[in-house]
Amino acid sequence: MSDYMFMLESRLSSEQNRAFNAVVAAAESEYNLFLTGGAVRDLLGHYPIRDLDFTVEGTPGKLAKDLVKSAGAVLVAEDAHRKSVDLLFPGDVSVEISMSRSERFPKPASRPVVASGPIYDDLKRRDFTINSLALSLNRASRGLLLDPNNGLADLEMKQLRTVSNYSFYDDPSRILRLFRFQARFGMTLDERTANHLENALTAAMPAQISAEAKHRELLAIARESNIAEVFRLLEERGLTSLFAPSLIGPKFNAQGLGKLEKAKAQVPFGVDLHTDHLAIFLATLTEKFSPKDKAALIQTSQISKQESDNWQKLEAKAKKLERDLTSTSLQRASKLYLALIAAPGEQIIYLMLHSTQRIVQDRIKNFLQKHVLAAQEINDSDVEAAGFTPGTPKFVKAKADMLAKHLDARPKKVEVVPEPPPSPPRGPGRPPGRPPGRPAQA
Repeated sequence: MSDYMFMLESRLSSEQNRAFNAVVAAAESEYNLFLTGGAVRDLLGHYPIRDLDFTVEGTPGKLAKDLVKSAGAVLVAEDAHRKSVDLLFPGDVSVEISMSRSERFPKPASRPVVASGPIYDDLKRRDFTINSLALSLNRASRGLLLDPNNGLADLEMKQLRTVSNYSFYDDPSRILRLFRFQARFGMTLDERTANHLENALTAAMPAQISAEAKHRELLAIARESNIAEVFRLLEERGLTSLFAPSLIGPKFNAQGLGKLEKAKAQVPFGVDLHTDHLAIFLATLTEKFSPKDKAALIQTSQISKQESDNWQKLEAKAKKLERDLTSTSLQRASKLYLALIAAPGEQIIYLMLHSTQRIVQDRIKNFLQKHVLAAQEINDSDVEAAGFTPGTPKFVKAKADMLAKHLDARPKKVEVVPEPPPSPPRGPGRPPGRPPGRPAQA
């Protein structure tokens, strides 16, 4: 096993490892398979690995169908033009599998002409060098790093550099992506890329970003941990109005985005609250919007009806959760845990931002800082060791009972050993260690 494969195995969560192994096993006999893009960037840059991006030399349709049947994956989306599929594996693991391809843009901001090609063609058509890295997953070369654009050096220098001189002209949405990466990774632009950016802004290329691309970027921004910084960078360049004309001046809720950042940061790392990040993000972003302003955002950013409903009905749903959280039946830790772990994460975060009831804020705080962490101490192996068979109703009930008992147990008292009293200060001329008032022996 190469060092890179060892790093990957140790950095992925157990759910991600299962999804990764399922893809490798399904592709091994028929495809040349590579881990690419953001997954390799985050692995080598020591960032959290959010999603798994795979590239195959060939079309991924059959592979995706095999994974749906054999690994319990769900087909989320499919791009017939670029030959890519998005899958969701058990444990909420997002996986993209795309065809290794070349792309040629007949004119700026146009639909690309796509052709199947070897992996090196695929890496050379990408946006930034840090995203043009690949790790071979093939039997003969497993763990081999492919880096035709010297992206690893840029990653180490924390530098954003475009692969092509025409990157921002071919796909202007890469301008938005650049500022998102700058905010997330704290990277600087190399001189050539900075010049290309200025030229593209002067040529008004952002105005040619499609509604579909804006929607894609909104989804990505909503998942960022530093949303306020992303929008600060966009506002500096006058780009926030691309999403809605109202996202400037007094209607731009910069303070609210900052509070949203802090609220999301209180969720412990690795705890999945099943949050609709777009809903809570849009609810915060549009706090000062009129109904007309919201309609403009929906139109310019191609927000679906389902997404719009989730966003605009969030307040009412969160208010119901707020009423439930004041109930006396939730005084026991196990009851509170079960109520909040079943609640949508966006509703919990909304109440953290807006609830004025002290009991609600305290209960959410206890849930996030104590109960979810204590619940992680009970796992399936503990229940199995108690004599229950995994997958049976008795196993499920036994785990719930163990969890409740663990959460409701009183914390152990920690015995505090008192410190010895401090020694009295020595007077002038008195030797150290002699008690005051006691004469020296002859």
